[in-house]
Amino acid sequence: MRKYIDAATRSTLVFLMGLLVVVVVWQVFSRYILNAPSTFTDELARFLLIWVSLLGAAYYSGKNLHIAITVLPSRLSPPGRRKLNILINLITISFVLCVFVIGGGTLVYYTYTYLQLTPTLQIPMAFVYAIGPLSGLLIIYYKITDIFTLLKSQPEQIEEDHQFDQDEFQGSI
Repeated sequence: MRKYIDAATRSTLVFLMGLLVVVVVWQVFSRYILNAPSTFTDELARFLLIWVSLLGAAYYSGKNLHIAITVLPSRLSPPGRRKLNILINLITISFVLCVFVIGGGTLVYYTYTYLQLTPTLQIPMAFVYAIGPLSGLLIIYYKITDIFTLLKSQPEQIEEDHQFDQDEFQGSI
């Protein structure tokens, strides 16, 4: 199931990013070549960037490619690292549930109820804000599956959180 969700999320991100590029290129073309700036592209690009950012954060969270401080996990034994990873995932779930799902859901509800529209496109702001709860639910799904994977695995099989070997990057900056 996770592979299908990953594929759907990745495809959605590719589509949204491609659309964002097309919209920005059209804005530049219409402004500097046609000398008649498009009225909707600035707002649409802003909303697409919000969607790409939050959906991309959820996707990267699911791939465990997010920024992490690895001082403590690298010093722990495998059973300690396993417990720490479970605790971190539980804290992440709690935060995302409160901020993205409940807070974002409340924001979507109120903007939809009060019929707040975007200035140029005249679409409900609830559609723009809906990515908050959606990405929150996606992050929670990923973290719950990560917890189940950690609980099923042997402590010795738990890898460190960081994905890259530090020696690979020496001298590259």
